[in-house]
Amino acid sequence: MEFRHLGNSGLKISEITYGNWLTHGSQVENDTARKCVQAALDHGISTFDTADTYANTKAEEVLGEALKGERRESLEIFTKVYWPTGPMGKNDTGLSRKHVMESIDGSLRRLQTDYVDLYQAHRFDTETPLEETMQAFADIVRQGKALYIGVSEWTADQIRQGVALSRELGFQLVSSQPQYSMLWRVIEAEVVPTCEELGVSQIVWSPVAQGVLTGKYRPGEQPPAGSRATDEKGGADFVQRFMDDDVLTRVQDLRPVADDLGLTMAQLAVAWVLQNDNVAAALIGASRPEQVEENVKASGVKIPADVMKRIDEVLGDVVVRDPGKTAELAPKRRPA
Repeated sequence: MEFRHLGNSGLKISEITYGNWLTHGSQVENDTARKCVQAALDHGISTFDTADTYANTKAEEVLGEALKGERRESLEIFTKVYWPTGPMGKNDTGLSRKHVMESIDGSLRRLQTDYVDLYQAHRFDTETPLEETMQAFADIVRQGKALYIGVSEWTADQIRQGVALSRELGFQLVSSQPQYSMLWRVIEAEVVPTCEELGVSQIVWSPVAQGVLTGKYRPGEQPPAGSRATDEKGGADFVQRFMDDDVLTRVQDLRPVADDLGLTMAQLAVAWVLQNDNVAAALIGASRPEQVEENVKASGVKIPADVMKRIDEVLGDVVVRDPGKTAELAPKRRPA
């Protein structure tokens, strides 16, 4: 496992980071989830990412239990706040001071830790003044409940505003967590250049495009039973944007590229996002320990420039690059 600095901070994290978005507390049984976490630890992953909203707080509980007994100083634990939790009342969502201050305490309790290494704004809250949110984050850092602050799916302008306020308030906003893959490159035009300028890293989610870049979905065929595209609990909704025969055909054309490098399709996809110098970590999920073992082999892989160009040629115009997608897909109001 290789490690990278998170933003311009002194914190190093594993470049393959374990995330439990659609698995812990929902898709897989707790015993399997614990085995996946142990597999991550066994293969050198030290960084774990979750959120209070995942499985309505259950994912944090599962992760906390799975990491129980590990040396805390050897781990980097990340979580997030914004989406609805609990009974989902009027103040159980967003980035108001009330919700942020209450949420960090709930997350720490569920994770069985005194602090998180990174606390992230899961989306931008259009209903709360940014100054209020950033002051709450500053207080959480001063209280020692979080060491660093990050954001997720914020636009370049929002990140710039957030960094400016964080500096005024005396804490570090060091990371952005966007979707990024060979097929979804909307951060490249604006978010990445802004973050490079400001000393902010990307922790990217869905590097295998919800499993599409593994090649398991084939054009003209029904999705395999039990795959994310058949998950009615929410997974299928995220895969649909890639379930187009043209996209799936281009993805199959990447097989010779992966074979030439001695990689699986999934390893190629994870290694590809790590070629971007602004990416500190690629988030991987797993429903089986074997998936962790496969994906960690992408750590340290260097893809030659001519192969990167070949990938671009194979995928062609199915790649989504529009930087406006970040704002377009962002919630316009707090979810109820």
